[in-house]
Amino acid sequence: MPAYCTNVHPAEDLAGIVAQLDRYAVAVREELAVDTLALGLWLSAPVARALAADATARHGLRAELDARGLTVSTLNAFPYGGFHDDVVKHAVYLPTWADRERVAYTADCATVLADLLPDSAAYGSISTLPLAWREPWTAEDDARARRAFDKITQVVRSASDRPIRLAVEPEPGCVLDTVADAVAWLAGHVDPDYVGICLDTCHLAVSFADPADTVSAIHRAGLSVVKVQASAALEVAEPGTAEARAALAAFAEPRYLHQVRENTPVGVLPADDLPDAFDTLPAAHPWRVHFHVPLHAAPPAPLTSTTDVLLAAMAALRSTVAVLPHVEVETYTWSVLPGFDQASLSSGIAAELRWAAMSLGAAV
Repeated sequence: MPAYCTNVHPAEDLAGIVAQLDRYAVAVREELAVDTLALGLWLSAPVARALAADATARHGLRAELDARGLTVSTLNAFPYGGFHDDVVKHAVYLPTWADRERVAYTADCATVLADLLPDSAAYGSISTLPLAWREPWTAEDDARARRAFDKITQVVRSASDRPIRLAVEPEPGCVLDTVADAVAWLAGHVDPDYVGICLDTCHLAVSFADPADTVSAIHRAGLSVVKVQASAALEVAEPGTAEARAALAAFAEPRYLHQVRENTPVGVLPADDLPDAFDTLPAAHPWRVHFHVPLHAAPPAPLTSTTDVLLAAMAALRSTVAVLPHVEVETYTWSVLPGFDQASLSSGIAAELRWAAMSLGAAV
């Protein structure tokens, strides 16, 4: 069964993290009736820093996880902090990979993960942002990021007796907007044993890239998919209708950025956020929206979700590699879903994981 990403929970101190594991993760494990449940753990920068500086605290967190039947082989180190602030938007891309704080945070995460890895784990993975939002980004920023990746590779090489691998997660609107952008930036410049791709299938869908071609291109370039974030985007075939606009408007919430792409005969047209799309895109061809929707539940018509992209990507990986990468269900948007009831969160996460286990089959 895949992991579920705990960035859906807002706690940003260690006591709060443990309390939310008690409230949600244990309930999910019990609802699924499994002995152990895998987590994709998110730690804010202050928590990661404190744990990295205190081996006793790391061992204590490992004991808390073990006591609850929870395991951690992967960390989500994309959000630095404040991921559940009232407004996040572009702040989630800070600090960038041109900033020393990003290197320090990622190094702290590697130190923590080395002590959390279960005995059965072949490797640990850390997903991270695709350098920065595209603006402002200069040639000097890019050079700093190159040096930062050299430095963090040295850190993860020595972090554990088992490999700790960094997984760069392309996202629409960022410097590394698509998987093709990430492959071009990474290939030949990083050690592929320690740095690869985080394939977020919501982001992949929004880019309108072909899943099988994408997986093939990654491996032809000498890179690998280190981690899959199993996720789905919103899709609407005819975004210009009044019905479609009304349905989409319910998802235009103020906390997160919801990039939109329109797939036209002359190319994919971008909008940086859903409210912008209503004003700037022609709405004459299908839209996909960066809004992570629950995998098991169809959105209201005429909206659909892109779980077909997830299934195709996993099928391509099964046919390409002997050992599948880490798979993490990352629906961090539960709290901003239209009509969401917080009391239903554990059962919703359990339903997603059940869907993933059944639908992805051998892929997990």
